Amino acid sequence: MNIDALFCSLSPLRIAELIRSAQRAVCYAAPGIQLDLAQAMVETVGRLGKEMLTVSLDFDDRVMRMGYGDIGAVTLLLGAGISVNSSPGLRTALVVVDNEGYVFTPTALYLEAEPSDGAASNAMRMSGEQVAQALARLSPAAKAIAVAQAKTPEAKQQIEALTVDVLSAPITVSRLAEVKTSLEEVPPVRFDLARQVRVFEPYLQYVELSLSGAAIQRHRMAIPTSIQKLGGSKDLEIRLRTTFELIEKGSKLSSKPLEDALNEIRKNFTPSLGKDHGRVVLKAAKPYLLARLTEFRTKLEAHQKAVEADLQKHLDTSREQIVAYYQARVIEAKPDALLGQSLNGEISEVAAKKWLNGELDKVFPSAETLIQEMKLDERYKDVTFETLNRNDFLESVKDAFPNVDWEKAYSEFRAAGQSQLQDPIAK
Repeated sequence: MNIDALFCSLSPLRIAELIRSAQRAVCYAAPGIQLDLAQAMVETVGRLGKEMLTVSLDFDDRVMRMGYGDIGAVTLLLGAGISVNSSPGLRTALVVVDNEGYVFTPTALYLEAEPSDGAASNAMRMSGEQVAQALARLSPAAKAIAVAQAKTPEAKQQIEALTVDVLSAPITVSRLAEVKTSLEEVPPVRFDLARQVRVFEPYLQYVELSLSGAAIQRHRMAIPTSIQKLGGSKDLEIRLRTTFELIEKGSKLSSKPLEDALNEIRKNFTPSLGKDHGRVVLKAAKPYLLARLTEFRTKLEAHQKAVEADLQKHLDTSREQIVAYYQARVIEAKPDALLGQSLNGEISEVAAKKWLNGELDKVFPSAETLIQEMKLDERYKDVTFETLNRNDFLESVKDAFPNVDWEKAYSEFRAAGQSQLQDPIAK
């Protein structure tokens, strides 16, 4: 590190080295603290005395889920008798070792890995006066350290006159237990995995498109059991068994043109990655997909209006066919439901027809109901680590989108992980 540079690179390794080199005092303030830095402080406290080390954190489970700190590090510090204060909302990071101080950018591990030495200028060196001012305004414990380090009575008096700017309070045993319990119940994600997933999130999204209720030609109605018991013949045997096709095959009410149009959209914008992966859309192409789906919904609405004009006629005709087919059988079979209503033990044509229509009312849909069921469903889902980590994922993506440079994304995917993971999508 260039000792004269104002802007510099301050990695966790470098901060730990500074802490271990401390001769008089250590002050650390940040959203959170990781275990390696806490361990360095514990190793140092025996030389300096616990009153000469102080830590200020935004002690909250949500902060730790962002990757700013580790609950084990706080437990370790408190166990060593090191002063740890909770400063809600703290996002600026500060480390002071003796009279050497830095303001630096803390790293949220959920978003990116910790910087390595020399990777980037993430810190600014503080002057001796700025160090004293920062300590005095951070917390009472830090202010006490600043007073102890003052070289002259005048400097000591100036520091004592300063007011503490940051609201803080010691972390209590009950608050420590509360945060521990919350993290045990809802553990943080593995940050390296979360970063790897985000590499592909800007590129891809899983999508499911389904057209429901439009295929009226495939609607079948279950014949009520009371009617099935009457028996049957060869008439209407193609359509009339235990179920009945509401619309005859080849009807102009068929949804096939709509289904073909939707399949064309699927083919062009949502290629399949294989039966185990499903379909995906490039997020860059998603606006075009949404535009095509808007056009498709216009076609669907037009189909609904066209169907509405003729559908009820078809349904009425189908009902009449069933009634005509079974009416004679009702008169012959004399079901108990009708005998119980007869004054002479005979079933008239009117009574038979009325009873059949009553039974069919229980199962026969109306045209309005069928039309209302016509809809296009869209479901989008972001990629997960489990899907990314399948053996054939990358090759499937390359096959589906051959014009996209996936090598760049793949390189970023590997770089995003910190731990030595088994990487089955590697070549």
